[in-house]
Amino acid sequence: MMYSSDPMDQSTGRAPADTLMNYPDSHCPSYYAATSNESPEYPPLRTDVRTDVCVIGAGFTGIATALTLAERGYSVTVLEQHKVGWGASGRSGGQMVGGLPSEASLKKRWGDAHADTVFELGYRGHTIIAQRVQQYGIDCDLKYGYIDVALRPRHLEQQKRWHEELCGRGMEDHLRLVAADELPDVLGTDKYLGGLINNRNGHLHPLNLCLGEARAAAGLGVSLYEGTEVTGIEHGSRPVVTTRQGKVSADFVVLAGNAYHHLEPDRLSGLVFPSGTYILATEPLTEEEVAQINPLDLAVCDQNQVLDYFRLSADRRLLFGGGCNYSGREPRSIEKAMAPRLRRIYPQLAHKRIDYAWGGKVGVVVNRTPLLGRIGENIFYAQGYSGHGVSLSHACGEVMADAVAGTFERMDIFSQVPHRRIPFGPTVGGYAVALGMLYFRLLDLL
Repeated sequence: MMYSSDPMDQSTGRAPADTLMNYPDSHCPSYYAATSNESPEYPPLRTDVRTDVCVIGAGFTGIATALTLAERGYSVTVLEQHKVGWGASGRSGGQMVGGLPSEASLKKRWGDAHADTVFELGYRGHTIIAQRVQQYGIDCDLKYGYIDVALRPRHLEQQKRWHEELCGRGMEDHLRLVAADELPDVLGTDKYLGGLINNRNGHLHPLNLCLGEARAAAGLGVSLYEGTEVTGIEHGSRPVVTTRQGKVSADFVVLAGNAYHHLEPDRLSGLVFPSGTYILATEPLTEEEVAQINPLDLAVCDQNQVLDYFRLSADRRLLFGGGCNYSGREPRSIEKAMAPRLRRIYPQLAHKRIDYAWGGKVGVVVNRTPLLGRIGENIFYAQGYSGHGVSLSHACGEVMADAVAGTFERMDIFSQVPHRRIPFGPTVGGYAVALGMLYFRLLDLL
């Protein structure tokens, strides 16, 4: 993700106006970096290595894949250009949301043939995260409770359909429709027409989760290398991953770079585009303010295409995100761009200081279907979660591990879905993306 904020104020912890690319050797100064539990240092690769599986990228997808493989007895080497959790995995909204954004379109393609598998995969990451938090003692503030909120009458109709479908899947004990007149008691605002609570979903500290899983993987023998840029992949019966100072020879390679991934352009270029999203963290709220705006400690997400999302941190800050910018351009001041949106929902918090402001890029696919597949017989890839990456990345890490073991059933549900490329490459394609974003914004306003 990219970073931007106002000049540093030592009294608030506010970070300098800069981009994340200027922090290649450290996590940019987000709220998550300021409250991380650990600051591990993994060396750069400076030699030639032989391994069963080489994973490229140490965000959620890469670390989840590596940990799953290590649990199954494989030798694994992970290469990260910057730091573990450096990108979106360490700076997201921290919302653990189930389901696939493309579930409806997958059903149109496959009918009911894979409906159960797709649904189960949409929540499989939740189970993996909970198990690892407990098994490896990861302190990442995992908390259950989530609500979708409606801004338009059509959103209410969508909530009713979701409620019916999820109840049909046996989730009725986790669900509750909230009427408009009850929402001020639940969220302390009258800006929404209704809501659907889903207590199977939740929220967490994403950087602490990623770092904790990396620690667990290292404890099982995974070799992690930071500050190691991959310069190419030599295909063959045993692919060779080349870096500036060393090589990794492996039976299999897993590409897990998402929004910052530029390898294998002939196959993957133009399929994932970087969507900008930005987050503010207020100063800690009082207990009275928390009781007023979010007594149930829910993660919140509206149903617009260009959406707002927010939640409370463990130390009672309001983390408010949104303002997606699919053009890839970054606002000069995230605080100035985002604070009006926060205060429109919560004018009672207008006096609260903004301590942190950061943002960056998440990988979005045009049809919202994650990109899972293989190049040849021994190079696999998983990316493009379109905002559902906290949970889906963990489920897809398991799918990648299955593929290494020769089981492709779940991967092929996605690998056989056709995808559109953004035309004309990254430069001109950026303008096409901006026009598409304007279209979605107009849909929100209708």
